[in-house]
Amino acid sequence: MDSVGRYLKRTREVRAMSLEEVSRATRIPVASVERLEGDHFDDLPGEVFVRGFLRAYARALSLPPEDVLARYTASRRVAHVTPLPISAPEKRPQGKRFGVAIAFVLLLILFTLALSFVLRPRGHDLPPELSQSNSPASVLRV
Repeated sequence: MDSVGRYLKRTREVRAMSLEEVSRATRIPVASVERLEGDHFDDLPGEVFVRGFLRAYARALSLPPEDVLARYTASRRVAHVTPLPISAPEKRPQGKRFGVAIAFVLLLILFTLALSFVLRPRGHDLPPELSQSNSPASVLRV
């Protein structure tokens, strides 16, 4: 049994069609038609395009597209792709994140203490001895 590319090429030659005629009829570039006939399917854009090209090529040659696609499927080696193991996302060190949180809390406490010292009222926290000696009434009593 011929490969699908040789089968299409032989059928095209029996029908006396040139590559350019097939290219015009299918709207497939000549280079892609040559790749199809040479069984160089990996050089074409993708599996969907290959199947579409084969279907259009079969119609241009008045062949049943299902037969051409079945021949293609049978001729292709099925590559078993072993999936790569999915690695867990790299974990960030939790100590660094925890350290940043501790530093933020300490800065917030220091800021609160500094703000309380700056905004503290000044007249009410003096000892009674100092507050009486500085008042004008205490100067007159002596």
